[in-house]
Amino acid sequence: MVEIAATRRSQEAQLLDVASQLAQIPEVAGGSITNNAGGAPGYDPVRIGAAVRARGLTPNVHVTCVGQDRNGLRKMLEDIHSLEIENVFAMTGDFPKSDAAAGVFDLDSVQLVHMIDELRQAGNPYWIAVAVSPFKYAEPDCVYQYLKLKKKIAAGANYAITQLGYDAKKFRELKRYLDDNVGPFPVLGNVYVLKGRVAEKMANGDLPGCWISPELQTLVKRESQDADRGLMARLERAARMVAILRGLGYAGAYLGGTHDAGDIRWIIRRAESLQPRWEELAEELTFAPERAFYIYKPGAPTSANRGILPRLLDTLVKLFPVNRDGGLRRFLASIFGWIDRKPALALTLERLEAAIKSPLFGCQSCGNCVLGCMEYVCPQTCPKQMRNGPCGGASNDGKCEVEEKPCIWAPIYERAKAANEVDRLSAYIPPPDRSLRGTSSWINYFLNRDVRPGNAHSLILLSAIKPPATINLKSPVKTAPAEKSGLLP
Repeated sequence: MVEIAATRRSQEAQLLDVASQLAQIPEVAGGSITNNAGGAPGYDPVRIGAAVRARGLTPNVHVTCVGQDRNGLRKMLEDIHSLEIENVFAMTGDFPKSDAAAGVFDLDSVQLVHMIDELRQAGNPYWIAVAVSPFKYAEPDCVYQYLKLKKKIAAGANYAITQLGYDAKKFRELKRYLDDNVGPFPVLGNVYVLKGRVAEKMANGDLPGCWISPELQTLVKRESQDADRGLMARLERAARMVAILRGLGYAGAYLGGTHDAGDIRWIIRRAESLQPRWEELAEELTFAPERAFYIYKPGAPTSANRGILPRLLDTLVKLFPVNRDGGLRRFLASIFGWIDRKPALALTLERLEAAIKSPLFGCQSCGNCVLGCMEYVCPQTCPKQMRNGPCGGASNDGKCEVEEKPCIWAPIYERAKAANEVDRLSAYIPPPDRSLRGTSSWINYFLNRDVRPGNAHSLILLSAIKPPATINLKSPVKTAPAEKSGLLP
């Protein structure tokens, strides 16, 4: 699959000419149409996708949560279906660079997959791709990427596409993790034709989720001094990566960084000739940090500290089990129900709750509190308001893609690990009911108004069509029949 970067740097006519040329290459299964790539606004991916399809190339339209709420996303998906496009790439998306206010993030990528699967069960034949980044070199980031991928698969994803990296050990790690924990599940490996200017941006952290080592940056810079400005060197590297992916058993390659049909043909042919040497080539593709975490590589145990507050709150829940039906919960429900019928009292309670929770957790009064599901870290403190795991944009030193602060998901993982409850992080957290913003989550909790795991109201609110299908993550994933499989066989 070839990525067609639908950015404003290219004319629409150029993009469509690219599609026409790619359609003539038998090995190219489709063109993947970007949406808000790198946080910069681009062309409407649905319109470009329809035009690409008219030129004989199967489009894979990126659907991101950046600029539309759940209603707008549903409308976009219905438009995609009306144009008889079946392949979608469900992602949270990069934060807008020029206008932070344009970032909506009403859903995260896992919740988006749930929505698409609901529409699919209603008769829209979507084939869903999702992203995963194995190229995370700190334990919390790495493990959480895989936990989140399992959530996406359970929600209905059909295949995954990796984010960018140049480390064969990580490609191997992801494949093994899926084989061990999910079963047969198709993955495309990201192969980017890396130019010097782009390498510099990645090294500086200007492109979220894309990281290259200083060694690789130096190598690419040196190659750019060649007579062809490094063209053959970068095409050779891409071809080697395609050969490695094929040897590892990946379903295919996701090729970016070039729209040139001639270059793509060369990469495909060269990869075929390199195939017998794939294991040797894999040993050479090792651009990673010095202290890199690998799931299957023994290393020094990492420290994990739960902290006093989570332990204290867990103890209170055990002493006062309000999270299950019983006399105490029914008594409190009657008290909060009485307060709810007194608007002035309800407002006072909401202000009291905010006064307590804001300094402790950064509470923003969303009305759908899931602190207990997230090791007492508020998801509203994430600029993208993620509830099911981190995006792929955090840097390798754990810094947020958007703000100069640590990513909130590292302490969530570390606390769960300290409590020996990492598996609990696999629970799906549905999107909040935004109409409850500014109301007391205590009232909403005891009156079952909020949206959270385990609340029957959540299923009614979020699955108006029918509940999304789930799978047994210990058994092979069932995929659609071949005739409905979209881009993959």
